[in-house]
Amino acid sequence: MRQLFRDQGPLLGLIGVMFGIYLFQEIRGPEWYAAYMAVPGKITESWQSLRAGTAGVGDFKAFGTLLSCAFLHANAEHVIYNMLFLWIFAALMVELIGVRWMFLIFIVTAICGSIFHVVLNAGDFVPMLGASGAVMGFEGAYLGLTTRWHLPEPHIWPMSRPVPPGQLAMMGVIGVVFDYTSLTGHAGGGVAYGAHIGGFVGGLLLTALASPKPRGAYQR
Repeated sequence: MRQLFRDQGPLLGLIGVMFGIYLFQEIRGPEWYAAYMAVPGKITESWQSLRAGTAGVGDFKAFGTLLSCAFLHANAEHVIYNMLFLWIFAALMVELIGVRWMFLIFIVTAICGSIFHVVLNAGDFVPMLGASGAVMGFEGAYLGLTTRWHLPEPHIWPMSRPVPPGQLAMMGVIGVVFDYTSLTGHAGGGVAYGAHIGGFVGGLLLTALASPKPRGAYQR
């Protein structure tokens, strides 16, 4: 257990920050965090201002919400569910390619997910929040590693036995297929399916094209 906390300390810290921010959301209310949610319509307007050469400070703040929205959650179920799957797949990234890559994947895929959601909802002014894009990004990143390397069977605490890499990769594939069918079927429920797909594809491309050799892996 001590080794677990030593190896996964930065990830546990990230998860702790997520829960801490959610606690502040509950204490301070929407007026405290509304400015940090991603609003597709506002980001689209800021992008147009940037292209026209008239962008100001407010426009760059709007771009910042592409990442800041990933640290916010709508309710307790939302944050708990996201942190559970973040733990599983981000912990694997720490084991395989290290803490720096874990943080890089989180940032890149959170932004990719937000951008894809904005592109699909350019005229929408309904705000988006949640780390789901980054969570799916880690699932995509794991799949990306399996396309290049034979990976060792990972032990995911608290599971008692190793989980075959193929099964974990398939979990991510099933998830993104579900998101795609929900998106094309115009499913409601306030879920940003586009962000899930954007994060997944971002993670997949990042590790399939640029990641270092995972620990204990060998070339396909």
